Amino acid sequence: MSADTLSAFVANAEDHHATVHRVAPHAVTGTVADLIDPPAVGVRLPHGLDFPDAVATDPTPADLDAANTGVTAARLAIADYGTVVLESDAAGSEAVSLFPERHVAVVRAADVVPGMREAMAALGDRLREGASAVLATGPSATADMGDLVIGAHGPREVDVVLVESDGGGGEPGAADARGDDVAVDGGDADE
Repeated sequence: MSADTLSAFVANAEDHHATVHRVAPHAVTGTVADLIDPPAVGVRLPHGLDFPDAVATDPTPADLDAANTGVTAARLAIADYGTVVLESDAAGSEAVSLFPERHVAVVRAADVVPGMREAMAALGDRLREGASAVLATGPSATADMGDLVIGAHGPREVDVVLVESDGGGGEPGAADARGDDVAVDGGDADE
């Protein structure tokens, strides 16, 4: 991914009250461990990335209700908006991202696309087949009743762990160029 696209994603995510942590693959586990406020729940991360032991990866409804932090993988990120794309799946990514007070989203730099056109090109076939996705831009917020309220209908805090190659970036469109399915549901994800 181009440095300009990654810089735009970081700037736009931070403009929407998210915090972005740019890390190498070997630093993901430690970074997530530093970001969680236990109890924490999560769904399996693709590409051989691991959770710290403090994250329950097969949460019950009671675990989800008690969780302070939810950790998910993002299918894509959209630079123009600072948005992460979370596909709904059987593992519960949507619930894990929405119910806890803090959401930690893990996304590869190679999966950051410049804009909505590129995101729809990457997701279009899956969405036409019935898949669904949440486009999350920063913490939940509403101004329905006056002043802006953060965390009204979802997480109050959002951290994005942007996983860059050890060389400082990802290959442009690496996932799509290979035709890999980067699903986060533990089904047919390419690792």
